[in-house]
Amino acid sequence: MDQNLLIAIDGPAASGKGTLARRLADHFNLPHLDTGLLYRAVARALIDSRTPLDDAAAATAAARGLKLTTFDPVRLKETGVGDAASKVAAIPSVREALLRLQKDFVQQPGGAVLDGRDTGTVIAPDADVKIFIEAAAEVRAERRFRELTAKGENARYEDVLATIKGRDARDSSRSVAPLRPAKDAVLLDTTHLDIEAAFRAALSIVEAARAGRERR
Repeated sequence: MDQNLLIAIDGPAASGKGTLARRLADHFNLPHLDTGLLYRAVARALIDSRTPLDDAAAATAAARGLKLTTFDPVRLKETGVGDAASKVAAIPSVREALLRLQKDFVQQPGGAVLDGRDTGTVIAPDADVKIFIEAAAEVRAERRFRELTAKGENARYEDVLATIKGRDARDSSRSVAPLRPAKDAVLLDTTHLDIEAAFRAALSIVEAARAGRERR
């Protein structure tokens, strides 16, 4: 493997970017950061303290106090936290507070794999590989619906679809770091791909980028 390999994966909710990022991190033996967990942690702190999600001061204070070692992924993945995270992520001061934490993760020796909404455009604009994962909203909603029901949660497909479309709208229209592909990102549509096919496609993108670097 190259001395340094930095992979940035972006995409909307339930597109499969987190699963692909973890698989690539394992394959290349690199540390992985789900940057969305940072915003989920901020949202979880506000929910736990019964603080309104639009309280910018409280959200920013929660963001400044975050440490990667104190995350509880199970609680951060609970129903409603993702939608709440999308709302606090629209607060510019929250994004600013979390920027350094993410930038520090990028700088570690050997490289890393990050996934989120703005890793290729803001957090790691100089990443060796940038992939933007896409999938139809209806397919993403079905994936999330199955995930929730498999965990025994009482979910309705229509509600999940509405939530995903709402998150897409917020993430794409926010004034700071909106969800959009980096100009040099490779687009990967997973609408009709299972996880194995999507992983093979993502791995091919990474290997092609590495081969291009070696030829230069």
